[in-house]
Amino acid sequence: MSSVRTALAAARRLGLERLDAQLLLAHVLGRDRSWLIANDDACVSAEALERFEPLVSRRAQGEPFAYLVGVKEFHGLELQVDARVLVPRPDTEVLVDWAVSLLRGALATVDNPAVVDLGTGSGAIALAVRHAHPAARVVATDASADALDVARANAQRLQLPIETAGGSWWQAVAGRRFALALSNPPYIASGDPHLAALHVEPGAALVPGRTGLEALEQIIDAAPAHLSPGAWLLLEHGFDQAEAVRQRLLARGFQLVQTRRDLSGQPRCSGGHL
Repeated sequence: MSSVRTALAAARRLGLERLDAQLLLAHVLGRDRSWLIANDDACVSAEALERFEPLVSRRAQGEPFAYLVGVKEFHGLELQVDARVLVPRPDTEVLVDWAVSLLRGALATVDNPAVVDLGTGSGAIALAVRHAHPAARVVATDASADALDVARANAQRLQLPIETAGGSWWQAVAGRRFALALSNPPYIASGDPHLAALHVEPGAALVPGRTGLEALEQIIDAAPAHLSPGAWLLLEHGFDQAEAVRQRLLARGFQLVQTRRDLSGQPRCSGGHL
């Protein structure tokens, strides 16, 4: 029978980082990382090893940790995720924080504000906004039926009522207007070298086209027809796309156009007031 120490050593030999190996073994054993560190001579059963070793192999091949354990924490919520959706990133919490500050500030006089999350994926943004501002009437859209299934399951499990709608960007909510629109659309250019490290995640949620700006431009160009007077549009984008997004917003009549930085200090979200 193997021990915690030998199981972790075997994972390291396959190329796993020490932290990843510890967290995967802790997940399999139903323990926390501090227990593993304090009990590195504890026995690991053959049944546990049978579950641990395939996870190690998948992680070594680049599969996101969140897919292996099935959950990802985002803005204080535990979301279920799998290969049908992108893994929510901590930097996207900047978009949620900005949205919540507007709902409690500039949009505070709007009763039950209508909010739309375009391209919701796992539902991370929509559910975080609904959780932080329960008065909001949140609609989560996605062109992927699989993604909407994940978002609906998360909403039900977290008991956070939201509406879901299928369709590409604004087509999913044709004829409707919103006080606040949010989106973390695909924004990676088709030739970006970083894509190799993201090969397990759904490509359609990462790459919109050659430049990476295609989805952002579509959302901005059609936004005025779907926003109420005084509404805000907030968008996540690549670190080198802020200027292009701001200029597009200004060209479509948005005011108070500004950019917020992510946890690493990179320009990550831009938005404006209509």
